[in-house]
Amino acid sequence: MNNKITKITITALAGFLAITGVAAETGPQWMDASPLPAERQEIYADIRDDKIYTLGGLFEGAQNVSDNFLEYDAARDIWTELSPLPEARHHVAVSIVEDHLYGIGGFMGGFPNWEAQNTVFVYDFNTAEWTESTPLPQPRGEHTAVVIEGKIYVVGGRLKRTPDSANFSDHFDTASLLIFDPITGVWSSAPDAPTARNSHAAAVIDGKMYVVGGRQFTAQESGEYANVNVASLEVYDPEAETWETLVPLPQAAGGITATAVDGKLYVFGGEQWVPEQAVIAEAWVYDPALDQWTSLPAMPTPRHGMAAGAIGNQIYVIGGATETGAGAVNTNETLLVR
Repeated sequence: MNNKITKITITALAGFLAITGVAAETGPQWMDASPLPAERQEIYADIRDDKIYTLGGLFEGAQNVSDNFLEYDAARDIWTELSPLPEARHHVAVSIVEDHLYGIGGFMGGFPNWEAQNTVFVYDFNTAEWTESTPLPQPRGEHTAVVIEGKIYVVGGRLKRTPDSANFSDHFDTASLLIFDPITGVWSSAPDAPTARNSHAAAVIDGKMYVVGGRQFTAQESGEYANVNVASLEVYDPEAETWETLVPLPQAAGGITATAVDGKLYVFGGEQWVPEQAVIAEAWVYDPALDQWTSLPAMPTPRHGMAAGAIGNQIYVIGGATETGAGAVNTNETLLVR
């Protein structure tokens, strides 16, 4: 049997399990899906019409930067390369509002020559063309973005210390929250999050933004700086314009990814730099109704810097890297949840 038929069969089997309820008896199960066309890490994703979209990323030892724009059709288990980004980026946030995809900020350059950008690229699904929208008030990378009621919420990440900052260490972590209105093209500020962080994850549940994990580039006792993971979980209520701190992630992790399914927050993987380097395979689910975390089956491939998206009750965890800071892969593993 050829590989394509095998992959489609696996996808069909996942759908069958969901319908018949077999997963409820056996628990969540990981399976392989069609891999990315190329190895990529430090990517984010969003979903439109049951398709997953991701932009840019790093590859080849985190030294090369991609301008790829990729579409994953889960129903057919097929990847398609679309019109590339106008400029190569990594850590570029992805948010879709109706017929437009927004690629927000991100970095140019391979490590350590990262320079945050303020560009907002906009892809029109109707014309298949890229344009630019109102730039970020400040260049930003390693942030997250979500969509609530047609507006884009950008939180955390790293900002330039000076206008000329062009090295990873020349940026600092922020807790700031920005809101973009695609209709007016205007950015506005909202209350800062309780925790400054980068390489965290965020998802929307019941109209609120849940922000989890990540890390801070902070000074150690030795005087050297290091990436220190955080575990905090914080939720922002746009109507009340307030933050609330919830039960933290069971394990502090940066470079994670997350998505929401049926009112629950699913978090995957990550990496750590201190006290020792490690790549994380663990996965967890948070239930806001109980303010409680539960462990899930670990990812078959421990990774950080990957993207995630949920279609129905099927979660896809895409790309990432298997070494701290490097080791980009094209892995696409899927978890069926109830």
